[in-house]
Amino acid sequence: MTDHPKQVPAEFVPPSVWRNPWHFLAFGFGSGTLPKAPGTWGSLVALPFIPLWQMLPDWGYWLMLGITMLFGFWLCGKVADDLRVHDHEGIVWDEMVGMWITLWLVPQGWYWLLAGFLMFRFFDILKPWPIRWIDRHVHGGVGIMLDDVLAGVFAWLAMQGLVHLFA
Repeated sequence: MTDHPKQVPAEFVPPSVWRNPWHFLAFGFGSGTLPKAPGTWGSLVALPFIPLWQMLPDWGYWLMLGITMLFGFWLCGKVADDLRVHDHEGIVWDEMVGMWITLWLVPQGWYWLLAGFLMFRFFDILKPWPIRWIDRHVHGGVGIMLDDVLAGVFAWLAMQGLVHLFA
């Protein structure tokens, strides 16, 4: 991978998002092109998948997490390279995977989805250690994905505490 600028403003929407299926996926089915807070939009786009995945056995949900995460390492790296940027704000596949991690083993219900969404956005935006370190020092598709995967793990741990207390 060559050196690319760290970030490009989300306002710059590459036309390839609408022509290239890999770019369309990485941009969260187009949600990453929405103005203001593309990570929030990408996190919201992840929510409709949750009720479907919750119908799977626990190992099936876990398998889907593994597949989407491994795919995301490749996808986010490829699209960032194609766009010649380190991490375009509109690439939100990583936020989607972070949300899916957050909501694994969480009971069904809109209030759990809302709590998970808020919890994930909290950790994704705040970026406590080591998330911030990873965001700044790990590059390529792994770097794009890993900070959100870890934010998802932090949010998942917090959600499991809420589930233990209130479910």
